[in-house]
Amino acid sequence: MKEFIEMVVKQLVDKPDEVEVNEVESEKRIIYELMVGDGDYGKVIGKRGKNISAIRSLIFAINAKEGGKRARLDVIDQ
Repeated sequence: MKEFIEMVVKQLVDKPDEVEVNEVESEKRIIYELMVGDGDYGKVIGKRGKNISAIRSLIFAINAKEGGKRARLDVIDQ
């Protein structure tokens, strides 16, 4: 899943080499922390949050199909 997030986000941003995804796992959920370079934060969010909403929907659907823990994607602003 981590690689999937990186692949999708790298296609959206101007600085793909600065994309970083950290995975934090607890008992009930997995949190993916996404960090991008300067100026790319808005591109990941998109107009009215449409880009990040679509990415989160994909993550939720893939994780539900696999029957794993609940997944959440947080975008960390540096």
